[in-house]
Amino acid sequence: MTPTREQILAASAGWVAVLLNVVPGLGAGYLYQRRWKAYWITSALATAWFVAGAVLGQNADATAEAQNQLVGLIGLLALAGVTATEAGLAVKRVRNNG
Repeated sequence: MTPTREQILAASAGWVAVLLNVVPGLGAGYLYQRRWKAYWITSALATAWFVAGAVLGQNADATAEAQNQLVGLIGLLALAGVTATEAGLAVKRVRNNG
């Protein structure tokens, strides 16, 4: 018998999913949880953030380059924080409902 999506999520360690979404970032915790839709959404958002940074920073001077890199890093850290929080809450929600 194949486990359901909720059973897989409930069996996963929430702290591992949170850590994997923070440390390597970019939704690696979703791969651990086998939540493909959330992973692809996170990947699309990170890709869009990189592309936007590259397009907007094309003709930037040297002083603006450091600021652009900082804004890019802050954006990726915010994405990692949001996905880590969501991954932990998803495990908690499934365990409380099941």
